[in-house]
Amino acid sequence: MTRLGTGFVTLTLLVALAACSGADPRLMNLRNTEAGPDEFAILPNEPLVIPTELSALPTPTPGGANRADPNPEADAIAALGGNVERAGGVGGDLMGYATRFGVTPGIRETLASEDLEYRRRNDGRLMERLFDVNVYYRAYQPLALDRYAELERLRRAGIRTPSAPPATTQ
Repeated sequence: MTRLGTGFVTLTLLVALAACSGADPRLMNLRNTEAGPDEFAILPNEPLVIPTELSALPTPTPGGANRADPNPEADAIAALGGNVERAGGVGGDLMGYATRFGVTPGIRETLASEDLEYRRRNDGRLMERLFDVNVYYRAYQPLALDRYAELERLRRAGIRTPSAPPATTQ
């Protein structure tokens, strides 16, 4: 093989090897690894409002709730069109409803081991295994939901989808 041919093959192999390298997708990292603040942990206070009747204010209780404190449950219920007065008992009712048929002890460990076994069966090609390339998304591709096809299926069935973009007309 000529010197030019050997150089071309070497360069091609290096480019192919460099194409295989890459960082893990950031969506799989569930923990915040950055030095800055966690933007989801900050809840802004409600605006201060002075009522017309100051006697309508509740008596202050040390360590109690403040009228300007955020109430994410009530805000979510109001945003979804629900009854805000029922916001106080949502947590217990929801948990009771979700666990009405019982709770499997150790479900997290069971799911983690089943997930590991599934990923081992769908492990990727030889070069991906050899160079430890992440094949997470390709392994779970058959289980992914096509959101646009699902939206069209719901619309054809006559189900309202008010939060989705309107259907395009041409």
